[in-house]
Amino acid sequence: MPSRDATTHWEGGLQDGTGSVTLDSSNAGQFDVSFPTRAESPNGQTSPEELIAAAHSSCLAMNLSGVLGSENLTARSIDVSAEVTLSPAKGGGFEISGIAITLRASVDGVDEAKFKELAKTAEETCPVSKALAGTTITLDAALEG
Repeated sequence: MPSRDATTHWEGGLQDGTGSVTLDSSNAGQFDVSFPTRAESPNGQTSPEELIAAAHSSCLAMNLSGVLGSENLTARSIDVSAEVTLSPAKGGGFEISGIAITLRASVDGVDEAKFKELAKTAEETCPVSKALAGTTITLDAALEG
């Protein structure tokens, strides 16, 4: 399996500096970052937390699709939202204090209880969830019509 990479260029101090992160592997784009927009309103800029949320939600959607497939099920749709929270850390600095995942899917041939079990398995075996194991991750999973 290949590795993926991104590069960030930063200029200045923490409060007055700015940077940009480039998605090198895909060449999908370059995005501005700064600490004030990370800790306050995004003002059109991304943040490490938003990029983690994107990684987590896309990984979990793919992983759930695989878990369903192992049960001979195919989702008509899967929607995953990940909300990553940045908070002050004990002893100073900041930490990612939690990730709240909301997962909704439309899957024929499975009841709510079995779906929740499969969604939990997908979250626990998701490579990004594993990488973020030191963070509190909550999962709200439900079937939709």
